[in-house]
Amino acid sequence: MPFSNTGVRPVAAVLAVVIRDDRLLLVRRANPPDQGRWGYPGGRIERGEPFRAAALRELAEETGIVADSPELIDVLDFIEADAAGTLAHHFAMIAVACRWLSGEGEAADDALETGWFTLADVAGMGSTASDKVEAIARRALGLPPAG
Repeated sequence: MPFSNTGVRPVAAVLAVVIRDDRLLLVRRANPPDQGRWGYPGGRIERGEPFRAAALRELAEETGIVADSPELIDVLDFIEADAAGTLAHHFAMIAVACRWLSGEGEAADDALETGWFTLADVAGMGSTASDKVEAIARRALGLPPAG
C-alpha cells in the first residue's frame, strides 16, 4: 500500500539468527520499532558494508557473541503506519543464519536483555515477540511453516 511522501525512506537492515544446541538467541529490543519485544539481534547496514558482515557486527554489538558463516535465510518487509495511517517505519530486513562460535549473550547497545529459547518457547511468545520471529526460526531450523 503506497503512502504519501512522509520523508520515511526504506532502510536495509539485518537480523542475525543464531542457533546453539537447538536454542535460538533472541534479544528484547530497547528501541523502536518493536521496543520491548523479543526478536533477533540486528540493525541497519552501514554504507559499503556487505549484509553478511553487518549481521556479524550487529550480533557482536548487541550481544557480545562471536559467530561466522552467515547465510541468507530470507528478506522480509517490515512496514508500519502510525495511528493516523502515516508511514512510520519501512525496513527491508535480511535474515541471516550465523554459526555460533563463542559467548553467552550479554545485553548491550540496542538490547535490554538476551536469552536462548527453544522453538516451542518462541512459538508461545505471542505478542511479546516481534512479527515473524517464529517463521524465521522455523526457516533457520529447516522446518516447514507452522500450520
